Amino acid sequence: MIITESPIKDLLIIEPKIWKDDRGYFFESYNQKAFEDAGISEFFVQDNQSFSQAGALRGLHAQANPFAQGKLVRVIQGKVLDIAVDIRKNSPTYGQHFSLELSAENFTMFYIPPGFLHGFSTLENDTIFSYKCTNFYQKNSEFGVIWNDKDLNIDWQINPNEIILSCKDLELQSFKDFTSPF
Repeated sequence: MIITESPIKDLLIIEPKIWKDDRGYFFESYNQKAFEDAGISEFFVQDNQSFSQAGALRGLHAQANPFAQGKLVRVIQGKVLDIAVDIRKNSPTYGQHFSLELSAENFTMFYIPPGFLHGFSTLENDTIFSYKCTNFYQKNSEFGVIWNDKDLNIDWQINPNEIILSCKDLELQSFKDFTSPF
């Protein structure tokens, strides 16, 4: 397993070793020792999975303390563009985002610690996205920023006229009106 830091400190890209043969493939999607060696010592308490069609956009979301979540994300089927936005007030990369393509074909995983907004756009139909979370979902601590915020200027790699959003995600605030709890 190769774990590298993205250009934004603490966002980690995980590339597992894949063993392939005539039967298919095998890989470790989580190894506590390897993650601890890379500085991820959090304990995962909840697994989530979503199923989306091409054009679906989920985000940008986070949870405030004491329910802040770290997330280990990966795609089981299909392809997404995964986005993390740094909302740690004292970070030199505050307000900057990092994007990474995750797919069933590349097996890449992404660790997003607390202190980041998270979202993704679905690039293929029938995409299955998996999240391991370090804290339980708590609706009252959830917050977010609108996906098309002009200050963040995120290229979601999907046609803006074809994006599929939830009602909740349509009502999120702008980044300039946002006050980070981190």
